[in-house]
Amino acid sequence: MSRFSYVAKNSAGKTIRGIEDATSEENLVQKLQKQGFFVVNVQPFSFKEGKGTIEQKFTHNRAKLTDLLVFCRQLATMLESGITIIRSLDIISRQVDSKQFYNVLKSVRKDVENGIALSASMAKHPKVFNQFWVSLVEVGEASGTMPSVLEKLAFYLEQRAAFQSTIISAMIYPAVLFCVAIGAILSFALFVGPRFKDIFMNFDIELPLITVLLLNSFDFIKTKFLLLLFIIGVILLVVRNYAQTSIGKKHIEDIVFRLPQFGHVFKLTVIERFTSQMSILVDSGVPILYALDITQRMIGNKTCEAIISRIMESVREGRLIAESMHESGFFPPMAVQMINIGEETGELGKMLKNVSDYYQEFVSTYMKRFATIFEPIMLVFMGGTIGILVIAMFLPIFSIATMGG
Repeated sequence: MSRFSYVAKNSAGKTIRGIEDATSEENLVQKLQKQGFFVVNVQPFSFKEGKGTIEQKFTHNRAKLTDLLVFCRQLATMLESGITIIRSLDIISRQVDSKQFYNVLKSVRKDVENGIALSASMAKHPKVFNQFWVSLVEVGEASGTMPSVLEKLAFYLEQRAAFQSTIISAMIYPAVLFCVAIGAILSFALFVGPRFKDIFMNFDIELPLITVLLLNSFDFIKTKFLLLLFIIGVILLVVRNYAQTSIGKKHIEDIVFRLPQFGHVFKLTVIERFTSQMSILVDSGVPILYALDITQRMIGNKTCEAIISRIMESVREGRLIAESMHESGFFPPMAVQMINIGEETGELGKMLKNVSDYYQEFVSTYMKRFATIFEPIMLVFMGGTIGILVIAMFLPIFSIATMGG
């Protein structure tokens, strides 16, 4: 039998510290959990943390989605196994690849050791742990179901990572082909075109119109190249700064929503984000109004933010979420009906998850098809562009050869 000191929280959220005898740390954790306590830390009574430091290597600086995913999954597994939060944070922090995330976990561990709630400590680092994280962890602490909540959060993060990976993968190849086409045009304009022009100047021949137009375009690009780069850079900077304002972001969203096909898919990605975030919040026990408030702040779309605000007002008046969704005209009828059924049957979280899964699959399939269709279009564009360049440059050479004959 050994003596251990512990830090725990009762059902009211009050921090409890004490010293108790037990056969092992795990045995004491299980004993405290049976008494209704949420165990924060358990350690040998005579234990004092060493002052030595262990050199740790990092592969990147900023905390990525994969870092958060691994952290969430590991923390859920360790807490489920009866390991305390302090020891779990110690173990996980030694394995992280992000320098920023390592420093955040050190700070969180120190706060928790001083009796601060895990959710409150996470809230101090909004760049890593946003309100979505903080709210779910807070629910886990209050209900004593932290491992279960973290498992749900980990599953959500895995889905987000897979969804983002699908979209990025679908866009990479078309983007590469487009860059290759632009690179080929610039190479002709800056290097190949001027050499052909020098050759043509040595012969007194009338150049075809297509050749004249291309050579003039090449001259303009070459002589004004730096100016063009500067203008493009200024335009991109202005658009970027404008897009960061509320009005600018709303205008850009309106333009994107009006685009044929792509605008519809963009709207579905926003709806998927709304339903996926709402599903995990509701399923974890977060009150509807609080879940809507969190989702409004996390959705990242001004149009949807305004709609969620109206939904919140409607819910405060005692109306169903589906009613306001239908009135907004933003959500497809299928989504509205499924959420309406979820509210009527008391399975709102499940229905939100089903809607999210459907639109996630729809968008993923669309992006894959888009990449498949866009590939031959880009190949035809590249072939046509290079073909025009070759014809324009070699037509005068054929005329020179005829003159020589």
